[in-house]
Amino acid sequence: MTTSHPSAHRPPNRLAAPAEVIRGFTPNWFTACMGTGIVSLMLPKLPLPGTAAIGEGLWVLNMVLFALFSLMSVARVVLYPADSRATLHHPVQSMFLGAIPMGLATIVNGFITFGVPHWGEGAAILARDLWAFDAVLSAAVGLFVPYLMFTRQDHALDKMTAVWLLPVVASEVAAASAGLIAPHLDVANAETLLYSGYVLFALSVPLALMIITVLVLRLAQHKLPGAELGVTMFLPLGPLGTGALALLQLGEAAPRVLQAQGLSELAPVAVGLGLVGGVMLWGFGAWWLALATLTTLRFLKQGLPFNLGWWGFTFPLGVYTAATFGLATLTHMAFFTGLGHGLVVALAVLWLLVTTRTIHGAWHGHLFQTSAPSKETGLPRT
Repeated sequence: MTTSHPSAHRPPNRLAAPAEVIRGFTPNWFTACMGTGIVSLMLPKLPLPGTAAIGEGLWVLNMVLFALFSLMSVARVVLYPADSRATLHHPVQSMFLGAIPMGLATIVNGFITFGVPHWGEGAAILARDLWAFDAVLSAAVGLFVPYLMFTRQDHALDKMTAVWLLPVVASEVAAASAGLIAPHLDVANAETLLYSGYVLFALSVPLALMIITVLVLRLAQHKLPGAELGVTMFLPLGPLGTGALALLQLGEAAPRVLQAQGLSELAPVAVGLGLVGGVMLWGFGAWWLALATLTTLRFLKQGLPFNLGWWGFTFPLGVYTAATFGLATLTHMAFFTGLGHGLVVALAVLWLLVTTRTIHGAWHGHLFQTSAPSKETGLPRT
């Protein structure tokens, strides 16, 4: 028997009460931090006046959103512990716990992109400390959520979607951050981040590729998911793009550390691994981006209802864009630079669309979980 909160019968155009908002708050909201954060980091890549300032402004906004969402999460745990436990056991909502460390990672990276030019070494030290917390949280979510999948939750192949990737991908996002931060630290600190980054990569990318393999089987046997989960087709682009980015950035950071350890002969190996591995994952991502675009066009013809899942358009495309710029830096090929600029424009347009729809839905309370969620989608039952 399905039970509903009293607020489930709230008229659709009445603003949600604060208690309803807190009770209906789920980790899905942290995907807005992921999307906003990656846009803030990519906008400075555009050779246009003002884009860097806009990106920095979005980075500050992202910190405010992350702090607000964290407070709401804590309030929900304290005030509605039963609902919070239900989220852990839910086969879809629990996957979005991975969005918390990934959202934080975009803030950490911002301290390098925006903080270091303003505050110098202090910003890099702060990024290192925040990264350490983010890395531990990423590894914990990447282990704890699959454990719940195997012991407490109900899953079936025909109900599987790419949201299974979210908890395990957080570690490779932290790995990419390690590669970004390490060059701004002394060798001793950079050494810790470098090797930790490769371990985090190993905790994530192999698992992500396993899940993608099963996902292809599920799609072949059971076809596309329902329209309300259509945007999840973009999610595999995330681990492919982030995996490429992590290899590229760790490879760039490795030579200085290896030379300090007397292993300078291995420096070209790390750089070469970054290039070859990055290009291969980027190429796989190109295929998946084309597939996701085709399926999204199909869903648009049938009707693609808006929900928080639309943030799945932003972060995967954003990290793939970052990997594209990483390849441009390493190879000096104009193709990657031009493609990267085009992807940033597409990313910014998508962010504006999703942000506008999210603000409208949040203002009217439509996006808050005010009734028992569907086990298949994690969305409110209607």
